[in-house]
Amino acid sequence: MTTAGSGRPARKPARVRPYSLTGGRTRSGHVLLVETFVAALEAPDGRLDLAPSGLNTRMLPEIRAIIELCSRMRSVAEVSAMLKIPLGVVRVLLSDLADQGKIRVYGTGRGPGQPERALLERVLSGLRRL
Repeated sequence: MTTAGSGRPARKPARVRPYSLTGGRTRSGHVLLVETFVAALEAPDGRLDLAPSGLNTRMLPEIRAIIELCSRMRSVAEVSAMLKIPLGVVRVLLSDLADQGKIRVYGTGRGPGQPERALLERVLSGLRRL
């Protein structure tokens, strides 16, 4: 299937629209910059969890994927790029997970000076994977 006149394949529509993952919310309660690090506090267990609507239900696959990916410390940008979920959506979902005690949000490690070289290299590596 190609788009009219472009010769490129048409992009498949997403199974779930990003705004439905966040219940239409675009703001988060935590300051999550692209270089902010997050890590899961526990592995997903498939039991009851909070959905974006706030009702108890099965854990969304995107939430499970975020928790699994964050089994080691990752930046917000890495989570977004690796899961191919828009950055704004990832910020809201990560904020929800932090509120639920599923992940920990770490500072960027920046002091009054410049960012650490290791941080810049990780961000650059994540951007290259895009």
